[in-house]
Amino acid sequence: MLLQPQYLKSIIVKILVKYGTNKSYAESISKSLVLSDLYGVDTHGLFHLPLYIDWIKKGEIKPNGKPEIIIKKKNTALVKGNWTFGQVTAKFAMREAINCAEENDMSIVSGTQVTHTGRLGEYIEMALRKKMIAFIFSGGFSEIAPITIPYGGKGPVLSTNPFAFGFPVDNSSNIICDFATTKIAGSKIIKAYNENKELPEGCLVNNKGKYIKNPAEFIEGSAWLVPFGEHKGYSIMLANEFIGGVVSSAKLFSEAPFGGKILGKSGFTIIVFKTSLFTLYEDYYRRMKELINKIKKSKPAHGFNKVMLPGDKEREIYNDRIKNGIPVSDELWSKINNLISS
Repeated sequence: MLLQPQYLKSIIVKILVKYGTNKSYAESISKSLVLSDLYGVDTHGLFHLPLYIDWIKKGEIKPNGKPEIIIKKKNTALVKGNWTFGQVTAKFAMREAINCAEENDMSIVSGTQVTHTGRLGEYIEMALRKKMIAFIFSGGFSEIAPITIPYGGKGPVLSTNPFAFGFPVDNSSNIICDFATTKIAGSKIIKAYNENKELPEGCLVNNKGKYIKNPAEFIEGSAWLVPFGEHKGYSIMLANEFIGGVVSSAKLFSEAPFGGKILGKSGFTIIVFKTSLFTLYEDYYRRMKELINKIKKSKPAHGFNKVMLPGDKEREIYNDRIKNGIPVSDELWSKINNLISS
């Protein structure tokens, strides 16, 4: 079925408030989830709402916790999320990073006591609107329950360690990358399992070190994720672990049962800086547009209709869904209705 964004937002707010979330937070979360669906990142949209409610019931999320700055220097800060929704903490941290960069040209802000932050690209977009370049590194998910093998290994040590960055241009050309550093995100495996679908080749290895396609083996704990891009992607995964998990000191702020096994010791680090550090923004913009146009005019390879840049596909999906509605599976909609009626 196809549902309109505003209707989905109202449903999400209603459910979150029902389970103890204040209306301001509920409205913020609803915008984040629906925006993820509008951009085609369905695994980080409405799909996650039943999980959030489950975590609230288990006491893994404090729905009304207030993020705070616990260490503040000239252009750096350490934010403690106090176990509220990760979207609330991430927005708080990005606003602080932007404010610091506006005053000092660049900033580094880390987050601890963080739960699920959803689509990282949303926070990158906040910086792009201020004509700033931004990076987000995430780590610390594997301290208790690792789900990813290191390159060359066959046992789990790491996690999905999502990474995002963006370069401002304009609304039709902003460069935004947001991806797990595994070949497939964990949420996509759960979604494939729920829909009884096989995974693409090369996403999982079993305990014998062989590639498999059955998501059930991952759910059962007998198969693990694989870093993307072999040794190169593995290196980026490690950078996320070091900068997002170690630099943030997130492990030191763990308080079981908050965050659960995956998020209880996780953190992130945001780096933001002005595009005008060494040149006028107008010159930066001109050169970016020239390069973008040059890339898009290049000839597509066999099997491709055109050459695209990061963010193009999501904008195409957004334009379609904002007009025609967001697709929601019958199974997911049944879960949402159960949350309303229970």
